[in-house]
Amino acid sequence: MSNLLPKICAYCYLIVRLHFIARYSARTEHWIIITIPYVYFIRRIFQNFMIRRQFLHYLSLIGLSSGLNGCLSSIPEQLYPASSFGNATLLHLTDCHAQLLPVYYREPSINTGAGVSNNRPPHVTGLAFLNFFGIKPDSKEAYAFTDLDFAEAAAVYGKMGGFAHLAALIKQLKESSTHGNILLLDGGDTWQGSATSLWTQGRDMIEACNLLGVDVMTGHWEFTYGSGQVQKNCAVFKGDFIAQNVLLSEESQFAFNANSDQVFKPYVIKEFNDSRIAIVGQAYPYTPIANPKRFIPDWRFGIQEKRLQQLVEKIKQQKIADVIVLLSHNGMAIDLKLAASVTGLDIILGGHTHDAVPNPVWVKNSSGRTCVTNGGSHGKFLAVLDLDIRNHRLNDLRYRLLPVFSNLLEPDRAMENLIATIRQPYLARLQQNISVADRLLYRRDTFEGTFDRLLLEAQRTVNDVQIALSPGFRWGTTILPGQIITYEDIMNHTAITYPNTLRRTLTGYDIKTLLEDAADNVFNPDPYYQQGGDMARAGGLNFRCNPNAGTGNRISGLRFSNGELLDASKPYTVSSWASVNQEASGQPMHTVLLEYLQQHG
Repeated sequence: MSNLLPKICAYCYLIVRLHFIARYSARTEHWIIITIPYVYFIRRIFQNFMIRRQFLHYLSLIGLSSGLNGCLSSIPEQLYPASSFGNATLLHLTDCHAQLLPVYYREPSINTGAGVSNNRPPHVTGLAFLNFFGIKPDSKEAYAFTDLDFAEAAAVYGKMGGFAHLAALIKQLKESSTHGNILLLDGGDTWQGSATSLWTQGRDMIEACNLLGVDVMTGHWEFTYGSGQVQKNCAVFKGDFIAQNVLLSEESQFAFNANSDQVFKPYVIKEFNDSRIAIVGQAYPYTPIANPKRFIPDWRFGIQEKRLQQLVEKIKQQKIADVIVLLSHNGMAIDLKLAASVTGLDIILGGHTHDAVPNPVWVKNSSGRTCVTNGGSHGKFLAVLDLDIRNHRLNDLRYRLLPVFSNLLEPDRAMENLIATIRQPYLARLQQNISVADRLLYRRDTFEGTFDRLLLEAQRTVNDVQIALSPGFRWGTTILPGQIITYEDIMNHTAITYPNTLRRTLTGYDIKTLLEDAADNVFNPDPYYQQGGDMARAGGLNFRCNPNAGTGNRISGLRFSNGELLDASKPYTVSSWASVNQEASGQPMHTVLLEYLQQHG
């Protein structure tokens, strides 16, 4: 490292010079304009070969560590310290969407809820979110949990997640545990969301999860590989794949001469020296509606509330567990209602809606109360639930949702090597440079995202249509302004098993009906009828949406960008992708986007 010292000296001299220019400038904006570029520049220089402690060590050799250490005072020397608590710990990861490497992922600036749920967790964003949860603005936690000044904060704090960094954090938590009774639970949406997961049918993620040490998981997008592939994948997965609400249809049960209608184990019991924990699986209940039913024709889903209640009562009557946990992919709105209806559940570890909620929500029901959580997405967070189990019951718990800052964790070497091996055959294709982002490109927001706009414009241009439609998916990584867009970035937003575009002619009435159906899925006042995504996106067409209006009356003011009203009886050319109810024969969305970017930059 000695050959780096001259470079470090030069860069630090530049920092000092710029610092004094900004310090003695009378205008605040000078400080902001000057500070952001050089913090970003220095971070980029060092992020690939050292973590913070190493960085400060080398600066100390040249006598400059004290000033910079003050700038980074919000970052502790020991990452994620915590005193011991309880006698069992559940680690919860959910909705990583096959992101093996660290990513940027911007949380929503708008997260509109239906009716009374609006402006309550998880439908709180930005400064309101920070105030609600007592998080300091302009901190690394504010960067992790909100969209505020995202591009600037990302330049300072870097990417998040990554399985090598998750592995390092999990090992740190296990090594610091005084009881050693630890389970790693995966809430699903793990095998889908990247190019390599699509090309390997989820096998890359199973290898990574096996090395990570996942004990139990449930699913959602996993099912889009088809029932046969799911069963093959489960045979390779070393943990337990569970789901009490995935059942054989009556016809299939008869045809297969099956003794039970259960497709997967409904629950597992994990025993420690002095405690027993029941983990019940709850897969995404609307898989055959939100995704093509043709992939799982013999399986039926649903919330299965009565069945769940009977299962909980059976576990309690048989006294085979001290604590009952629901590992859920319902989405937080459904989990909150379910917790109020089903008695006997101690904890719901939730996913699907990608809501990063730092504190659990306690829901009262007729027999007590249930702790409901939601663990974020894309590998950005690891939930830690410490349990104090005494006298065969849950006495107390402590919950932490830990942001996974990849710059502050030394990656696990074994996981790094596995990821490199998985990616190596595809590396040249993944790293193909396609274009450069001229703005922050993100997907997550209730009504639209800038990457969604890109998908819509690509469809309108390449497929030569008046109107484009795109699903309100919440998965897909964020790209910073000035960042090179690679083929991997394209696939991070389009890697599904039914990616083809569909070009057709629809009337104005048909288009409004489609948008009304999408709005009802998002804003239905009954959580059991919400499917958990964001509002469908429309390109070439503007409209107003009133979330609190009745079914069929939420969408109004449909106009083209030139102000022309949409005519209910007039036909229009429309392009869409990810068709659920019919197989599309057009070019895959990733091909359409690639062609658009290559032509238009």
